[in-house]
Amino acid sequence: MVLQINMTNNIKIKKITNEISSIIIDEQKTYNSLSFKNLTDLLNAFKKLDADKQLKVIILEGAGKGFSAGHNLKEVRGLNKKEKYQKLFNLCSKVMLQIVEGRKPVIAKVHGAAFAAGCQLVASCDLAYSTNDALFATPGVNIGLFCSTPMVAVSRKINRKPMMKMLLTGEPIKANYAKEIGLINECYSKSKLNGEVLKVAKTIASKSNLTIKIGKQAFYKQLEMPLKKAYAYTSKMMTINMMAMDAKEGISAFLEKRKPNWKNK
Repeated sequence: MVLQINMTNNIKIKKITNEISSIIIDEQKTYNSLSFKNLTDLLNAFKKLDADKQLKVIILEGAGKGFSAGHNLKEVRGLNKKEKYQKLFNLCSKVMLQIVEGRKPVIAKVHGAAFAAGCQLVASCDLAYSTNDALFATPGVNIGLFCSTPMVAVSRKINRKPMMKMLLTGEPIKANYAKEIGLINECYSKSKLNGEVLKVAKTIASKSNLTIKIGKQAFYKQLEMPLKKAYAYTSKMMTINMMAMDAKEGISAFLEKRKPNWKNK
């Protein structure tokens, strides 16, 4: 089943199982560019799935030849006003923040190119997997527009030296190197990618929804804190988690050597 979002055919939600859905960027004539319309519908799609109590995992992918080429440069050139540029980049940032701050884990499934804001999307996702021939780049410097917003997401996933090389040269990196520097988790042949991503998604979906939500939120928040504050915060979060029914059920199931029956509360 494929559900259309709003009045566009470019952003689609595909229900894979009751607990796993895929968001597909499908504007192949622009290499799945992130136009105003596509970003708006992408944001709505993520919000819709995040509010689905039954859903546990979101997969993000691009249709056609590749993942996403980033912003639609023809649209960008036509904006021609500071306020419109600001609105576009603010909207793009909202999409990235929704992925990070949302309750559901998001897995990027990448083939072809993930460039500029497309690379930013990949870096914003909790996990990322690609084909062996996928390419990643922050190539804004080549057109006189430094990839300043994409570097926010990417620099939080990889070290500074490889990040600066990507930003300063604009050159694409291959999937195996993207894995080596931590931009993606793993790369596979085209025939294996979908199966491997689904395997990871199903493993995550077998866990308590509540526990995953608490853990994802805590992970990103503690990264921004000094060490002492991070320990204080995560101690508090573990205490809250321990008081949940699912923690008690999980511990009991482990000790009793049985499968847990999650209540997601």
